[in-house]
Amino acid sequence: MAARTGTGRQMNISPGMRVDTVKGTPARRTSAWHVAGLVALVFVAACSREPPATGGEQIRPVKYTRVTARDAQRRRVFSGAAEADEQTDISFKVPGTLRERPVQVGDRVAAGDLLGALDSRDFEVAVREAEAQLARALAELRNSQANYERLRALYENDNVSQSELSSARAGAESAQAQVRVARQSLANARLQASYTKINATDACEVARTYVKVNENVASGQPVVQLNCGACPDVRVSVPETRIGAINPGRDASVVFAALGDKQFPAVVDEVGVAVSSESRAFSVVVKVTADCSLIRSGMAADVEFRIGNGDQPEQLEIPWVAVGEDRRGRFVYRLEMIDTTLAIARRQAIETGDITESGVVVTSGLAVGDRIATAGVRRLADGMKVKLYDDAP
Repeated sequence: MAARTGTGRQMNISPGMRVDTVKGTPARRTSAWHVAGLVALVFVAACSREPPATGGEQIRPVKYTRVTARDAQRRRVFSGAAEADEQTDISFKVPGTLRERPVQVGDRVAAGDLLGALDSRDFEVAVREAEAQLARALAELRNSQANYERLRALYENDNVSQSELSSARAGAESAQAQVRVARQSLANARLQASYTKINATDACEVARTYVKVNENVASGQPVVQLNCGACPDVRVSVPETRIGAINPGRDASVVFAALGDKQFPAVVDEVGVAVSSESRAFSVVVKVTADCSLIRSGMAADVEFRIGNGDQPEQLEIPWVAVGEDRRGRFVYRLEMIDTTLAIARRQAIETGDITESGVVVTSGLAVGDRIATAGVRRLADGMKVKLYDDAP
């Protein structure tokens, strides 16, 4: 086939060629195998490139808490003060002048240790007088018995009358009675002399001293106060609306302001039966049962009682922020520990009960000690790996 150009020249056009209408020059059509080759080159080049980095496994951080038990009993706290288990004022049974008091406040004394002594000279004189009276009575007894024996021998020989013998026998019996009285007087004098000293009857601590040396002391006047017993008591006042729930033997716990937040175990020892006219409350005494070496009489204390129905089972309580809810119901994410910091979040359906001041009561689905997520719950999914915050409880 022949075509005429703009210059008047003719050119032959063979099959497979086209005419460039702009320049008037022929261009060869790209064949199919040429296109396939280009596609292959592009594919090889793409495959030779390295895949883009996708990064490591995403681990979401969460906070968590442990499921705790909420006691069915209610706690009530009452204020009071510590007092010695046995607090005793020691005094003399006889009056006198204090000559010796070897103990000071804070001293610990053992049984039999001397606490105080009076001037005993007057009592020693009384003892000597009683001894002399006994000696005189014994002498009169010997004389009377000898006279009676002599007259009895004469009576047997009819040398004395019956009346003389009876008088001698009465004199001997009277002398015997005088000896008994003298012996009793001596014993009393010695007992009075022993009262000029007071001794500790048990291992105790000196809590207070009332009298100084050389002061006159009356009979029964306190000289030394002792605190005895292994552990002190704590006395509190309980209002009449609560006293019915407190019985002897009930457990309690005591916190002393001077000893920090440490709780000391105690048990109710005494429950008052009469209301105080001043406070309109009943006196309750609890006895600290252990670890009481640092407790001193007079320390301010708070005593906590558990009041309520102790037969009810414990209830599980969790914070509200840990609870999620969807069309299938309420749930939490329970954490299955992988190691000390990593865990798997598992969706756990729960049933809830009463709402409390600190959260919600869980009636089923959890157990005491379970770890549950409390932060980031809305962005968790079942089976997701999570990392626990270092400051988690």
